Amino acid sequence: MAKRRSGRTTSTVIPATGDRPEIEVRASTARVKSATARFEGNRFVVLVPAHLSVSEREEMVTALLRRATKRRATLHTSDAELFERALAPAYVGTARPQSVRFVANQRTRWASCSAGSGEIRISDRLRGAPQWVLDVVVIHELCHLVHLDHSPAFHSLADRAPRKRDAEMFLLGLAFADRADSMDY
Repeated sequence: MAKRRSGRTTSTVIPATGDRPEIEVRASTARVKSATARFEGNRFVVLVPAHLSVSEREEMVTALLRRATKRRATLHTSDAELFERALAPAYVGTARPQSVRFVANQRTRWASCSAGSGEIRISDRLRGAPQWVLDVVVIHELCHLVHLDHSPAFHSLADRAPRKRDAEMFLLGLAFADRADSMDY
């Protein structure tokens, strides 16, 4: 268990075991009543009030992990489902990907496409996103199989995606939330 102190926050990391992910518990003097939790890649991060006892923290972490894991399982789209959606005729036209999968190593972009191999990789930060958002992201990457750049021809094709503007707004909000979560107050 590693501890580090930063301002008014103490962080404790509990190593992963078996089916449980690595857990980071951040106890903050700025928090009075509420606790929050989220997955950051494969790490489960819990923010709790610093005044809680060790047993209260453990109880809260266990409950939040159970709830988040259950919710995450019901929201997740699998790689196979994502690939099937990418093959739907309404989305691809003539573009055919070799694979469409979620990856954990994309922290600064939502997705990427390798035109040479036909691989499309979607950031796992979008696993719980609404299907229409995933569809727009996949369509964008499929368009790169036809046009390698962001030329007018590319945008002419990509702009046909249903609810494209809504998805862009959703992704802007998610990016803002990601930045806000990483800020130290």
